Amino acid sequence: MKINCFIPFQSINQAKETIASLQASALVKKIYLLTENNCKDSVSDCEIINIDSLRSTATIKKIAAKADAEYTMIYTKSADLRLGYFALDRMLQIAKDSGAGMVYSDHYQIAGEEKKNSPVIAYQKGSLRDDFNFGSVLIYKTDALKKAVSEMNTEYKFAGIYDLRLKVSQNADLVHINEYLYTEIENDTRKSGEKIFDYVDPKNRDMQIEMEKACTEHLKKIGAYLIPQFKKVEFGQTEFEYEASVIIPVRNRIRTISDAIKSVLSQKTNFKFNLIVIDNYSTDGTTEAIDKFSGDERLIHIIPENKELGIGGCWNAGVHHPKCGKFAVQLDSDDVYSGEDTLQKIVDAFYQQNCAMVVGSYMLTDFDMQMIPPGIIDHKEWTPENGRNNALRINGLGAPRAFYTPVLREIKVPNTSYGEDYALGLYFSREYQIGRIYDVLYLCRRWDDNSDASLDIVKMNAHNTYKDRIRTWEVEARIAFNKAQ
Repeated sequence: MKINCFIPFQSINQAKETIASLQASALVKKIYLLTENNCKDSVSDCEIINIDSLRSTATIKKIAAKADAEYTMIYTKSADLRLGYFALDRMLQIAKDSGAGMVYSDHYQIAGEEKKNSPVIAYQKGSLRDDFNFGSVLIYKTDALKKAVSEMNTEYKFAGIYDLRLKVSQNADLVHINEYLYTEIENDTRKSGEKIFDYVDPKNRDMQIEMEKACTEHLKKIGAYLIPQFKKVEFGQTEFEYEASVIIPVRNRIRTISDAIKSVLSQKTNFKFNLIVIDNYSTDGTTEAIDKFSGDERLIHIIPENKELGIGGCWNAGVHHPKCGKFAVQLDSDDVYSGEDTLQKIVDAFYQQNCAMVVGSYMLTDFDMQMIPPGIIDHKEWTPENGRNNALRINGLGAPRAFYTPVLREIKVPNTSYGEDYALGLYFSREYQIGRIYDVLYLCRRWDDNSDASLDIVKMNAHNTYKDRIRTWEVEARIAFNKAQ
């Protein structure tokens, strides 16, 4: 078995360690240096290829044209690559034994002076995020790569390597090797809570449009694409005492729960509403803080009998309460509504857009509710025609979220404390239109006690695996849904 290696190249000094590491392996047939700056340096036994961008379709096609070994490696970082002992041998061995279209592995990362483990997760049908973490060493079976490239009919500036991965996955497995086979340099040292909004940062808009197009074409290919045709919602079929209920699950949020409650009770509406707070056995004074509002008859304070509830389970307790209104509206215990008209706007949107779920826009703030980057998160990538397809590529749908209670009671909320809202969004959008409000309705506070402020790699991988599973189940459901039509 032999392999061609394609690596980013800016100068000899930048790439010499990576080249030396690769040249030390007898499996390497040839090394190609991908340069975006027309570098004139020459390196013995290496060929320079001028490219526009590592991630463009044009570059992927140039790689495919040069690839003449059984396997093709694409290295996606410009920093030094340090291969483990016989790492390429092991990766090619598993690639051959598994018949994989592509293999990738766990690895080490160096951040500053620290070397740490960087395990990645298994790829599955629902691993559709364009920022899925494979690490920086991607080894393709060349036949699979060439077949995928032959089907590339759209020229992307940003989504070429994403399009390649999707097309390869249509015909072969992408196999995760649970072994630490190389070391890469990590340049993004931000905390997890600072990275999670990259995909909705306005400066990345052009890239996101391309990623959506590539993903949509993939969904069409595998039979999971949904045409823009939706089930009509009949709002008058069930009688409710209240038009809307705001649902707040809470545990140990003494610093923020009073602000959240005041935000709800100050709402001005032309309909009757209430607030259902599900207090999940708080121990820090949160319970007593809620009780201070007991003089307002609109507040329903629930301490559930079941002690095994996550956030989703608390939502179920609220939604199935006999006083829950026709529309169940989300507010996290950390956050507040942006104005006194938020609830009115949300309920109006249900009727105006005939939808079973409504999602608003929010602004990221610090604890003192001062705006922080990237600022307003409006999810304008959502379109009525393709939003529910693109929802399979991104990791969230926005906030605040609100649901038509009869449908939510039928579906029920997954009893988890992460991803339960995303699962609902995918499920609702399979048949129903999701309404959108692009006004800022919600202030989302980011502070050290946020559940996702600073997660270690194990917890992040668990979260990402769960959301990939949610997407996998939804992809399979949509394929079955389409076959049944």
